[in-house]
Order: sequence, then structure tokens, then C-alpha cells
Amino acid sequence: TNCITVILLTFQTNILTELKNWKLNLIQHHKLQMRQEKEKHAAHVKQLQNEVENLKELLHTYEISISRKDEVVITNLTRALEKQKERVELMRKFTLWRIQHVKTKQKEYANNIADRHFRTALMRKVWAAWRSASEIRWKDKVARACQLRAEDVCVQLTNDYEAKIAELTATLEQRRAEILRLHNERDQYEDTMKKAFMRGVCALNLEAMTMFQSK
Repeated sequence: TNCITVILLTFQTNILTELKNWKLNLIQHHKLQMRQEKEKHAAHVKQLQNEVENLKELLHTYEISISRKDEVVITNLTRALEKQKERVELMRKFTLWRIQHVKTKQKEYANNIADRHFRTALMRKVWAAWRSASEIRWKDKVARACQLRAEDVCVQLTNDYEAKIAELTATLEQRRAEILRLHNERDQYEDTMKKAFMRGVCALNLEAMTMFQSK
């Protein structure tokens, strides 16, 4: 009996050590994926910052070009540019918020998947250890019945987990599609604002020329 107990304890220790190493490897892999996502996010933020800087330079150029015009024209153009700048800034903040929200969901999803896989593996290891010990003391018929029951439970758990993974994957794809749609809407919005601004500038120039010719 003491020998069997020692063997079981040794076997259990080996199982726990193997599970611990497996979990550490899974965590390291998840950290690598998160680091890659952070790098992509930083590149996107840098791109947005460059766009803001370009808009600032455009604002500065327009301010210089209209410095010689009438005070009313200058005031209108300045207000239009400030509104454009505020809208672009709002779009940038909203995009960053959406990206952070999606990253949080992805992190939660990855943690849930890792925990479920860990629990499933632990259940299988414990079941294997229990089955080996029970085969020494109990009859083959009881052992086979318990094995079938445990396998049914494992199969059911696996099916449930796979269904949940498919559902979460579909949700993730929907979030990615929504982010892409928001990016496209932002680009279309910026292009529309630029065209509207240029039309406004042309209209103001024509109005100014008409005023000067009338005088």
C-alpha cells in the first residue's frame, strides 16, 4: 500500500509539473501575441499623429495664405479650419477607443480560452491518474463503466468549448469588420471635408473678387 501511495504521489507530482510548464508556455505565447498587437497599435497611432501634424501644417499654410485678405474672410476660414481640426481629433480619439476596446475583448477571449484548455487538460490528466489507480483495486467492469462516463463528460465539455470558441471567433470577426468600416467612413469623411473646404475657399475668393470689383 505504501509503495502504491508513493507511486501515485510521484505520478501526481509529475502531472502537475507538466501542466504547470504547459500553462507557462501558453502564457508566454499569449504575451508574444499581445506584444505584436501593441506594436501594430503603436504604428497606427503614429500614423494618426502624422496625419494630425499634416493637418496642422495645412492649417499653418492656409493661415499664411489668407493673412492678406479681408478680416471677415480670415475669421470664416479660421473657424472652418478649427472645426475641421476638432472633427479630425474626435475621429482619432474615437478610433483609438475602438482599438483599445477590441484589444481588451481579445485579451479576455485569449485568457478564457487558455483557462478552458488548462482545465480540460487537468481533468484529463486527473482522470488518467485515477483510472490507473482504480484498475489495481477495483474490478474491470467498474473501471470500464467509469471510463465511459468520464469520456462522455469530456466529449460534452469539448463540444461546449468548441461551440463557444466558434461564437467568440464570429464576434471577433464582426468587431474587426466594424473597425474596418469605421476606418473607411473616416477616410470618406475626411475626403468630403477637404473637398467642401476647397469649395468654400473658392467661393470666398470669388466673393472677395466680386467685392473688390464692385468697389
